[in-house]
Amino acid sequence: MTPIKIALICTEKFPVPPIGGGAIQVLIDGVASHLSNNHELTIFGITHHKLPELETINGVEYIRVPKENYVFNIGIELAKKRAKMECYDLIHVFNRPRDLLVYKNSMPESRFVLSLHNEMFNEGKISIEMGNLVIKAVDKIMTISEYIEQTMITRFPTAKRKVKTVYSGIDLDLYKPIWDNDVQLIRKELRQKYGVDEKRVVLFVGRLSAVKGPDILIKAMHQIIEKYNDSVLVIVGSKWFSEDRVDEYGIKLYELSGKLGKDKVVFTGFIAPSEIPSHFLIGDLFVCSSQWQEPLARVHYEAMGTGLPIITTKRGGNAEIIKHLENGYLIEDYTNSDAFVEAITYLFSNKQDADKIAKAGRAFVEKNFGFSHVSNRLESLYIAATKVKK
Repeated sequence: MTPIKIALICTEKFPVPPIGGGAIQVLIDGVASHLSNNHELTIFGITHHKLPELETINGVEYIRVPKENYVFNIGIELAKKRAKMECYDLIHVFNRPRDLLVYKNSMPESRFVLSLHNEMFNEGKISIEMGNLVIKAVDKIMTISEYIEQTMITRFPTAKRKVKTVYSGIDLDLYKPIWDNDVQLIRKELRQKYGVDEKRVVLFVGRLSAVKGPDILIKAMHQIIEKYNDSVLVIVGSKWFSEDRVDEYGIKLYELSGKLGKDKVVFTGFIAPSEIPSHFLIGDLFVCSSQWQEPLARVHYEAMGTGLPIITTKRGGNAEIIKHLENGYLIEDYTNSDAFVEAITYLFSNKQDADKIAKAGRAFVEKNFGFSHVSNRLESLYIAATKVKK
């Protein structure tokens, strides 16, 4: 394979490496080491007080610019590269359709891939005119799920020939299954830390936001605790990445959990991204209670990688990788706490089935969703983009 010169342009939300979190940042960081084995790789992102503006790590060049006027700053950096005859063969712009037009103006010779991690082509995000300009300018479009692909081509049918779904994944070395000997001590220590060592732990990992549905899960725990007195809900996360501020919704969650009795719901607060993989080890089963149309939440890969039987809602792209009673449990009646009671009860009451689902989940990600697999899929898309006839 002929090496190509690739630039990945991250969003302005968080830096890379993902010291502040962010699914896109985790994805970029995860594929970087694999892509750089065969290609020349540069990653553009925002500055951070813990990171230098310019550095090269394991052959990967990092260029960081201030968050303020981010798009303009990246455009300048690309123009500087072009002036020195250092053009990229391919530029991958993450989740920012409008910005791609600026970057293309700075380096028009490059081929462009746009990836969509949310519904960035809906009416509230982009006009028909602007959307069509972006589609015309880009060589390939990557979507994180078929759900996101469908939402785009429904409004912009002309994009169909350029769109390809490329699923994300995890670092399989970071997410070890709970039955692995290497993680037994970590699992025990963390369960002891949060006072749940001898408990049945229902685990939630995510933002404390109504769209993620933790309030419905807390309501479900009323009946679960009546059936299984040793059960406890552990909620890992905070209102927003990198902060522990509690808003009105957070106060509501604490009030709801207080009605369950002492120590029946454990809130960890904000957990650093580097510690998230180990915190999945606390659980006995995992619940994604999302109420909104999820593009396809990373937590599904992470929970399956950890070998936890997983319960999720049939929303957005979730059902694309979770098959009911095969590698997870799908809830259709997602607004109803009783549906979560039924799902959790089933997995707690049928250990053999729960174990089978957990093992199938781990096998599923091992086969298709390590970052090496994601990198191979991306690489194929990049090569295809460089071969598009102008």
